[in-house]
Amino acid sequence: MSVTAASASKCAEQQFDFDIAHESPGLNLEMAWRACLDRVDAPAHYNAPEYFRDPKQGHERRFAVLATSDGRVTGVLTGAHERDHAVCGLMSRPQLCVDRTADAAATVEALARGFLAEASAAKLLTVYSWFPLEGFRGHGFRERVLAGVVVLDLTQGPTALFKQLDKKRRNCIRSAMRQPVEIVEATTEQDITSFYAVYSCWFGTTRKKIGGRKLSSEFFQQRFQLRENVRVFLARSGGQVIAGITLRFLPGGLVEYSNNSSLDEFLHLKPNDLLLWNAVEWACREGFPRFSLGGAHRFLREFGGALTPIYRYRLDRTRLRQHDLRENVMDWGRATLRQMPRPLENAVRRITGKGLPKSRLSRTS
Repeated sequence: MSVTAASASKCAEQQFDFDIAHESPGLNLEMAWRACLDRVDAPAHYNAPEYFRDPKQGHERRFAVLATSDGRVTGVLTGAHERDHAVCGLMSRPQLCVDRTADAAATVEALARGFLAEASAAKLLTVYSWFPLEGFRGHGFRERVLAGVVVLDLTQGPTALFKQLDKKRRNCIRSAMRQPVEIVEATTEQDITSFYAVYSCWFGTTRKKIGGRKLSSEFFQQRFQLRENVRVFLARSGGQVIAGITLRFLPGGLVEYSNNSSLDEFLHLKPNDLLLWNAVEWACREGFPRFSLGGAHRFLREFGGALTPIYRYRLDRTRLRQHDLRENVMDWGRATLRQMPRPLENAVRRITGKGLPKSRLSRTS
């Protein structure tokens, strides 16, 4: 997921601007948009016009900023307005891409100007990216490098990828294969209803850890209809759905792993290990080049791959920059806690419940 700049002389000749869309664009702009994705390394579903077809969560208002030059689209940034926050992506899912044949700096600058125009009334502006965005820093955005997500290089093939798995994960997958567990692709609305029941149980037991709002059953059913960009795989035991995952993708581009849910009473059968490995094998067969696991916790790291950092750019326009101030205080608290003797640190964590978690952030400026 890299960006290659064009030559300086070519940059000097080109003029870069932007277009903003709030729904699927007209035919000419859509064709130029899709042509840009053909020149992007592993484009994702949310980089494409199909972003506007994906079911909405809550009352978000979506938009897309397209950098343009000489009639070509050279970069894409998609996002949504949520109250007074304009956000493009998540800490586990950037929604920005740049044409590898275009001038990267000029494209990013156009995207930054377009985002500022779209979010002129927002109090907080946030963008996530797979790579540094100097153009956003130039407009006052604060950069923060996050730990990122695990990304698998599928071009190596399943045999090589299986060898890269942690020994524990390989053993779990082999164990699951010997259990009365089958992996199937969801093909009916009833399959999705069964998956949603598992998700609801899972959410009820983990909501304190994951936060956020619960997705609706309508969201699951609507997403299931996007067959060109979504697959749902289920783990069954004795005819009962015990776990499931959703894969989101752009054909020929990036596969993204999401909505993994399972029933606690069946975890001894290792359905999640088998589901994820089945998904990797499926993505290899379909010819996808990259697979984002959407996180970096231990289970995902043990599936091999590269821990790929994600860059966050944020512009805080609130009074006294409340979001930046809160984050600075939390950073100070984490740093102070790490400097304490271990017994004292443990005591503070016990007193404060979860305490101040270790920072997933490596740099801020």
